Amino acid sequence: MSACILALETSTPQGQVALWQEEEVVYAKAFSSQRSHNSQLFAPLEEALELAGDALDLIVVGTGPGSYTGVRIGIAAAQGLGWARGVPVIGLCSLLAPEVEVVPDHYVMCGDARRGLFYAVQIQRGALRVGEIPLMGKNDFVRFQEAHREVPWYTLDAVSPAELEGVVPVRPSAVGLARLAAGLSAENVAEWAAAALEPVYLSAPFITKANPLRGGQVGSRQ
Repeated sequence: MSACILALETSTPQGQVALWQEEEVVYAKAFSSQRSHNSQLFAPLEEALELAGDALDLIVVGTGPGSYTGVRIGIAAAQGLGWARGVPVIGLCSLLAPEVEVVPDHYVMCGDARRGLFYAVQIQRGALRVGEIPLMGKNDFVRFQEAHREVPWYTLDAVSPAELEGVVPVRPSAVGLARLAAGLSAENVAEWAAAALEPVYLSAPFITKANPLRGGQVGSRQ
C-alpha cells in the first residue's frame, strides 16, 4: 500500500520512531534509555506526527520480544494514537526488522532468554509472522547453530549470546517495520488491525501475589 505510515520500535534500550511516506523514509530518529522509553519517546513522536499532518494512514509497532516495559510502552502509544487519529494500528514482531543494510529473506534471530536458556528462531520474512519462539539450553543452542550455519545469524542482545562466533548484534528498526507494513495490501492491513495487539514474550512476566494461607508474597508465573 502507498501510504503515510508511522512506525514505533521500543523493544530494546535503543528505540526508534520512523515515518514512511510515498515509498520513502521521510523521518527516522533513534533514542536510548536503559530504564524506560516513556519520557524519550514523545519528542520524536511529536516531530513525526507534525510531518505527517492529516495524511497518516497506518501505525505499526514492534511487539518484541524484548523489554517488558519497553514493548508495552510502544503498544500503548500506538493504540492511543490510533484511537485519537482514527487510523488502524498493527503489530509486527521486532525480529522481522533487524537494522542491517540488506535484510535476507531467511535468517535466524537468537538471544539470551536468561536463567540458563537461549532462544533461536528461523525467520522467513515473506510470511510476516513468527511462530512460537523455542527456548533451549546452551548445548541445544550450540547444536541448533551447527545445523543452521547456512543462513545469517543475528541477535538483539548487545553481545553474542553464549559467546558464539558468527552471531551479529543488531537493533530492531522502525524503518524496517514501516517498510514491511508498506508492502501490505489494504485487505492485509484490515485483517491485521482487527487482531489484538499482543506483546511477544519469551516467557511469562514474573509477578507476585498474596499467599491466602500465610498472607505473604509468593512468586507466580502468569
